[in-house]
Amino acid sequence: MSGKVAYINARVIDPASGVDHPASASGGVLTDGTKIVALGPDIFNGGRPDDAEIVDCGGAVLAPGLVDMRVDFCEPGNEHKEDIESGSRAAAAGGVTAVVTLPDTEPAIDDASVLEFVARRARDVKLVKVFGYATVTRGGNSDEIVEMGLLREAGAVAFTDGRRAVANAKTLSRALKYALAFDTLIVQHAEEPSLSAGGVMQSGELSTRLGLPGIPREAETIMLDRDLTLVKMTGGRYHAAHVSTAEGVERIRAAKAAGLRVTCDTAPPYFALNELAVGEYRTFAKLSPPLRSEDDRQAIVAGLADGTIDCIASDHFPQDQEAKRLPFELAESGSSGLESLLALTLELVHNGHLSLIDALAKVTSAPSALLKLPTGRLYAGAPADLVIFDPDKPARIEPDSFVSKSKNSPFDGRLVQGQVIRTVVDGRTIHTGSA
Repeated sequence: MSGKVAYINARVIDPASGVDHPASASGGVLTDGTKIVALGPDIFNGGRPDDAEIVDCGGAVLAPGLVDMRVDFCEPGNEHKEDIESGSRAAAAGGVTAVVTLPDTEPAIDDASVLEFVARRARDVKLVKVFGYATVTRGGNSDEIVEMGLLREAGAVAFTDGRRAVANAKTLSRALKYALAFDTLIVQHAEEPSLSAGGVMQSGELSTRLGLPGIPREAETIMLDRDLTLVKMTGGRYHAAHVSTAEGVERIRAAKAAGLRVTCDTAPPYFALNELAVGEYRTFAKLSPPLRSEDDRQAIVAGLADGTIDCIASDHFPQDQEAKRLPFELAESGSSGLESLLALTLELVHNGHLSLIDALAKVTSAPSALLKLPTGRLYAGAPADLVIFDPDKPARIEPDSFVSKSKNSPFDGRLVQGQVIRTVVDGRTIHTGSA
């Protein structure tokens, strides 16, 4: 074989270019080695290459592999929860071909040597493409800004203190100004730490009834108000991670209308669940930020629909069973999200909130463009990073069958539509599911 693969009978969708070609025997995608060489509705009209492997997609969707801009692979330091290999296999099972890992590892990614270690491990594993954030501050928990220039040269795609907010206003202001020299993004966990300290779920009637300390919604909006003022002052590029409240969406919407260089993402729990999922102390639904009210959930959906929210990320924050099977106040926040990302994003399509091409943009071209990654698009010469999936096939989210080491999810048992058939990275098939 020459290394050529002809994908036929596929509905080819590329959100970046607006391409949405219906499935046909004469159209599809042709790859050769690591690259796409042709795509279109009639590229096989003159016949298929004799030396190509034929993959009949059976009418399924072929799209760019998903790009997840917020995952935690826990390596180095907490490999018992997840590591780069198990996380990469989970990503592949979810149709994700590129991830960006958070830097709050042990040690934190605040030095080029740690970033290079993660890159080397990803090359050794040779599954999905692993890009990395570096911390904004030394250790991810101080007021000393890292050497951004050196870390950018080492491959850092942006800067964030991960699940900690940069709480000191002067430090964030300096970071926003410093990052301008490299035209790079500061990604913030927008939660005022003194307000959220000690809280374990959304403040309100339910937290009172359960006797659990709450985190007020204002923890998000107060931090956003401060940060957006600093963005206006510095002209920096700012990204708010996992926006979860109606007021948060409104703050971002107003900042964009004012011309500030502001973007944001959310995660499936904030558009597909509300605080009632906590139920009777259900620790799998303990997340950071916490699940919000139904009004907040609807506002997140509206923000996705009108483009205020740019991207959807899995917010994959794996925890081992021992960390979750504890009283609610003692359990760790977080859940496994990679393997359910596509199906939950497709809920926005099945419920009529987004078109399929617009929903796919949130998990492919939008995060790639934001972080300037060489993936998330289909065109001749692009990397052959593909996902083939059936958008309508019914399935049930069953965490016990996850490839991830983490077997907990707030969506345990949820009925969904959408199933990955094949995941391809640089022309190599790294996962196959059921057709």
